Amino acid sequence: MTGQPEIRIQLPPWMQAFLEAAPRTFGDDTQAMDMAIALARENTRQGTGGPFGALVLESASGRLLAAGVNLVVTANCSLAHAEMVALASAQQQLGHFDLAQVVPGGCTLVSSAEPCAMCMGALPWSGASRLVCGARDQDVRSVGFDEGDKPADWVDAYRRRGITVTRDCLRGPALEVLRDYAASGGIIY
Repeated sequence: MTGQPEIRIQLPPWMQAFLEAAPRTFGDDTQAMDMAIALARENTRQGTGGPFGALVLESASGRLLAAGVNLVVTANCSLAHAEMVALASAQQQLGHFDLAQVVPGGCTLVSSAEPCAMCMGALPWSGASRLVCGARDQDVRSVGFDEGDKPADWVDAYRRRGITVTRDCLRGPALEVLRDYAASGGIIY
């Protein structure tokens, strides 16, 4: 190995045009989740990653701060889940590791699926104060993904940490993207 190692996760080229054509603010959870699901669908259509999409929004206004898609396989990086990519993108754009410190009114993470064990652990440290999920953990597992060991009372554990959770937002369409990906022979890990 020569030189200093570098960790780099780059958003797929198609995302710039996709986001430029997308709304910059969302009036409600359903509109935001529709966008997260559209990102997941496009990510699989483009062959740039798994069937997961996520947004980071300014909670007070619904303004889009960052978006992410699953890039585990294409980035050769197991931490490149859509939620992690969206949170890291927001943190880097805003110049702070704790979004609560730089976004008055807090941030909302909108994810096409409930967080896996890794993403679940990262969310409280990100500074996000709200989570909106589409597909459930059992939906993701039903197509073969390994979500890790998660506590059964994770929603209550988040509540105790000041993070509110909204589940099942457009669950059916989010599950459809997962099933389509699996049926097409997408890599399951």
